[in-house]
Amino acid sequence: MSAPSRARVLGKLAAMIVVAGALVAGMLFPLIGGAGLTARNSASLLDALPVELTDATPAGNSRVLAADGSLITNFYNHNRTVVGSDQIADVMKQALVDIEDSRFYDHNGLDVQGTLRAAVTNVAAGSVQEGGSTITQQLVKQTLLETADSAEERQEAIEQDGVEGLSRKLREARLALALEETYSKDEILTRYLNIVYFGQGAYGIQAAAQQYFSVNAADLDLPQAAMLAGLVQSPANDDPITNPENGQTRRNQVLQRMFDLGHLEGTNEEQLAALMAEPVQVAPGISPPNGCIDAAVGGFFCAFLQQYLTQTLGITQELLDNGGLTIQTTLNPQLQTLGDQAVLNTLPMGAELAGMFTALQPGTGAVLAMSVNRQFGCAEPQCESVVLNTVASQGAGSTYKVFTAAAALEAGIPANTVISTPGNQYTSRIYNGPSCGGDREQSNGKYCVQNAGNYPDTLDMVGALVRSSNTYFLAMEDRLGSVEGPVRMAERMGMGFDQPNQTPADQIIAENRGSFTLGAEATSPLDLANAYATLAAQGTRCDPVPLTQVLDRNGQPLTGDDGQPLVTGGNCTAEAIPAPVANTLANILVGDVANPEGTGTRAAVPGHVIAGKTGTSQSNFSAAFVGMMPEYAASVMVLNPKQNQNVGGFGGNKPATIWHDAMAPFLADKPTSAFAPADPVLMGQGRPTPQPTQGTAGEPAPDRGPAAAPDQGVEQPGTANGRPGNGGWGGGGGGGGFGD
Repeated sequence: MSAPSRARVLGKLAAMIVVAGALVAGMLFPLIGGAGLTARNSASLLDALPVELTDATPAGNSRVLAADGSLITNFYNHNRTVVGSDQIADVMKQALVDIEDSRFYDHNGLDVQGTLRAAVTNVAAGSVQEGGSTITQQLVKQTLLETADSAEERQEAIEQDGVEGLSRKLREARLALALEETYSKDEILTRYLNIVYFGQGAYGIQAAAQQYFSVNAADLDLPQAAMLAGLVQSPANDDPITNPENGQTRRNQVLQRMFDLGHLEGTNEEQLAALMAEPVQVAPGISPPNGCIDAAVGGFFCAFLQQYLTQTLGITQELLDNGGLTIQTTLNPQLQTLGDQAVLNTLPMGAELAGMFTALQPGTGAVLAMSVNRQFGCAEPQCESVVLNTVASQGAGSTYKVFTAAAALEAGIPANTVISTPGNQYTSRIYNGPSCGGDREQSNGKYCVQNAGNYPDTLDMVGALVRSSNTYFLAMEDRLGSVEGPVRMAERMGMGFDQPNQTPADQIIAENRGSFTLGAEATSPLDLANAYATLAAQGTRCDPVPLTQVLDRNGQPLTGDDGQPLVTGGNCTAEAIPAPVANTLANILVGDVANPEGTGTRAAVPGHVIAGKTGTSQSNFSAAFVGMMPEYAASVMVLNPKQNQNVGGFGGNKPATIWHDAMAPFLADKPTSAFAPADPVLMGQGRPTPQPTQGTAGEPAPDRGPAAAPDQGVEQPGTANGRPGNGGWGGGGGGGGFGD
């Protein structure tokens, strides 16, 4: 050793002697006048332990689980998985004690003798061979450092020089004494092994065992344990992955120390030498997934979940990252995977047109899947950070006719009500807007819609829904006298109208937008699926939820400030709409999928009764299909989320195909139920068929080939109430929607 180096080491030794003396004096000072008391019994004279030391070890990663218990992802700042004492190999405990604090089981939290011995050993070796502080003191320091709320508190926890450094040492010593009065040696050692940093982003022994050797902490062998124990002093310098020679040297120091203390039973010097000659055998593991960008499945679902946790439940991101929570979600991995593939079958990854498949469970609101032909959160062109499944950007076309039908049924207008609209067009008596020929004067400024083809002059509500007649439902809005009934019905069924780019319900009503029934309003795919789920659940509306429970670090339900569990399950409203109305409409909508004249026949799955409705917005800027059973409801919307673009088809094309491709394999091994019977009175049974009144008709479908049912009900392009139709993120206004 050179003279300057020896001088520096001797200086450190002198400093350690001063600190050791100060610790002795500092600890004796409170005991003046208390003859006969020992340091161990002095804990009652010390300040109470701060809460961060009475709490358990930092909780570690929060886990996000799918409905089947499989891991979706984690949330964490520090990669840490807390394990119990019985999940840590005994040889790991012994290796750490021998190299860091060989008198750990003999002292009471302070070890002046051990501090001086370590100083002498380290000076003689010219490097750190043994720790100077006790494990208990190190636990105090690590805990105060990890729980610091400010830069000042973190600096206080690591202060080394001058009066501040001495004050920190004295405080650590006092707290170490009190800690030993509170916890057993094994508890202290386990907490330390769970908190200490081992390098490579691994906090705690379980993460370290996985990171360096791809094993659990319980399965560490002697060389592995010696290596990890040695990392505590200098994780970066002795990293066996990046600095294998340094790692081997440090591991051998630990092995030698264990041998010298007689803790390598059955090992002689020759065997020790052979063991030390072996290079460190690492098997680097992969850091566990962190955040939604790393989600194993359902990245967009995960992002929706994260928003729900932080915004709806009020869980802070800090608690999510460091609280060791267990989040049991509603995600169905099978349906999510099938939905992902179904979208990609029709739309390539990252295509300008986005396809959103969004599924949930009627009667509970449990969100089952959120698929998009995008990757979540990355930076490449095919990536997206917005949860498109929840964003309202374009209209949903004729899917909104259900809201008018429901309002009519509730108002006592039965499903056998017939309306006649000769010429396949209808001019409203109530709502203002463009005429069918574009000349407002010819229609006295009243809103006129057409069907793009030859429909029967007369239809009842059943035929109008199945064929998707525009004129019938504008006439039905006339019959209702105001758009308020359909708008309020949509709200009761689960439509929000509360996003920044959506027109509020009150404004739609105040402006008396006759185009509402044609689905011109910007629509969230999740809201759309949820509204139809209300029909499938016999009128029970549930707020969509992505989880069933959130457990704290101890496996108990996480509570709020009021002490009550944050997740209560009270998210459903029974009879949000009358059950007879819901059941009647569900049965009628079966025809849209099952009957040849229906617009959604591509969604049919043999062996299952499916109700559904197609929709296409103005200028074909979006297309939609919603399908439902008592057990499942799912919407598909296809649109360009950035700008207006013709999607090249109708709701019965791409959306119905995606729905089928996702649900058919999912339902292959699952029974589903029939809907509750339609209400005879609402169907008009037992009463004479009403005479036709002046009203609507429909349109024939565009030619989609022999395998497709007609796609009907498309309204002429144009505007409604003088406002342009929806488009892009900022789409607003009540543009006249197509209505297939």
